[in-house]
Formats: sequence, structure tokens, C-alpha cells
Amino acid sequence: METTITAFITYLHNTKKTSHNTELSYQRDLVKLQKYLADQNTDTADLSRISEKDLSAYITSLMDAGFKAATVSRSIASIKAFFNYCQKMDLIDHDPSHDLKAPKIEKKLPEILTMDEVVRLLEQPKADTPKEIRDKAMLELLYATGIRVSELIGLQVDDVNIKMCYIMCRDNNKERVIPFGHKAKDALQRYMKSSRETMINDKHSKVLFVNCSGTPMSRQGFWKLIKYYAKRAGIGGDITPHTLRHSFAAHLVENGADLRAVQEMLGHSDISTTQIYATLNHSHIREVYSKAHPRG
Repeated sequence: METTITAFITYLHNTKKTSHNTELSYQRDLVKLQKYLADQNTDTADLSRISEKDLSAYITSLMDAGFKAATVSRSIASIKAFFNYCQKMDLIDHDPSHDLKAPKIEKKLPEILTMDEVVRLLEQPKADTPKEIRDKAMLELLYATGIRVSELIGLQVDDVNIKMCYIMCRDNNKERVIPFGHKAKDALQRYMKSSRETMINDKHSKVLFVNCSGTPMSRQGFWKLIKYYAKRAGIGGDITPHTLRHSFAAHLVENGADLRAVQEMLGHSDISTTQIYATLNHSHIREVYSKAHPRG
């Protein structure tokens, strides 16, 4: 099974053009399944010996262990994709995962910041040092464009057109152009002129944002950075880089932005994913009505 998992991940990368994070997720889920089956003395060397009963028992073990519905659903998706591949490659005659059912996931509205909280957060880097000038540019650009943290830290210098105020974002061989405003422009210009050259190790590197060691910024590094500034701004709750992405979208919709335009900027393949921000806006309107209307 181990060899087949490796072949499956290679197939995802070369044929399906999946992201590195998706591949890691699939691999983690499948290795976990393999370990469970081995512990149950199931012959994983012969994939045809793995039954629907084995897989159902594994899913039950995940739920009994207290894993969230979203985690279980993701594991089922990984298992289904794997066995579908195995059948396509004629490694098995029957797909044992065919009838696996994902648990119902309660859709929760995303956590967003108020506009006042966003302003407080973005004002935390005082831009007195090269690091804070960089931090200011990263936070302003993240909120201005709503891009994912992986897209932010993956930006190249050539992906940014400061004069025309837009960035080129690439995701799974797709490109999208996202505009940004004057606040992000000012912060980026200052970073490019006064900080990046002093921080970067390799002067030939095209990476836009670097850490204090002069190498590309990591997801974990930026995660810590946003937590630090959120605490300094007195913002409670579990603030993550994705909170700014959600806030970007919710604030656009709240101020009348076209949902299709927001979908394009976020890079959502399905409008239903973007629709949640309209739902969020309606919830906010109902809350305002209840508080403000004399007969609410």
C-alpha cells in the first residue's frame, strides 16, 4: 500500500496539478489509514483484500476518538480519491470506499473583524524599523487583496505592479489580477525602497517578503506575526491570517461589492463558496435591525 500511496501522490502532482498542501493532506490521511489497517492485521500489501467493512470501521474509530466532522470528511475524501485511482489503474476490481458517507458538517459563519478592529490591527506596526516596515506592508496587502497567506508569502517582486496598484496571483496554474488601494501602495513602496534590500540575503532573489534572517517568510512566521499584532491591538479571539481574508470579503460585500467580482478576487471556483459572505451580511443587517428598530 505504501508504494501505491506514493504513486497516487505523484499522480495528483503531475496529472491533477494539485497544490503541495493538498498532497501532504492526502498522504497524511492515507498513511494514517494504512497504520490502522496494519494494527488490525489487515493485509495492506494486497489492496483487493481491503473491504468496505474495514474502511467503515476505520471511520468509526476516527469518530469515536473525537475527531471533528470536517476532519473525518476530509479523510473520507482522501480514501475515496485513493481507491478511485486504484480502480482506474486496474489495481482493484471493486472500490470498497464507494458507499462511504461523510458526516454532516455544521456550516459555521467565518469569524471576521470589525472595520475598527482592522484599522487597529493595521496601525500596530509603527514602521520605525525595517521589520515593522515589512510587517506593515504585509498586513496592508493581505487586507487590501484578500489573498491566502500561502499566496502572500509566495509573491515575487515581478508579481507586484505598484504603479498600477495590482498584484498577479498564481494558484494551481491559474492566474488572477487583484487590485489594491493607496494605503497598501504606500506601505509597499516604503518597504521596497527602504527595507527589503537591507533584509534580504540573496540580492538576486525575486521573493518579495523575507524574514529577519533574509530568507523567504514562512507561513508559521507570518502566523506568529499576526498573533503578535492582534494582541497588541487588544483584539481577542483566535485571529489567523485567514481572518483578514474573510474580513476583506465580508467588508466588500457589506459595502455593496458585486459577489462575482469578490469571487474572482478570492479565487473561488464556485460562487456558492463566496455566497457565505452575503449570508454573513444579511445576518449583520438583521442584528442591526433588532437592536435599532423600535419594534425589533
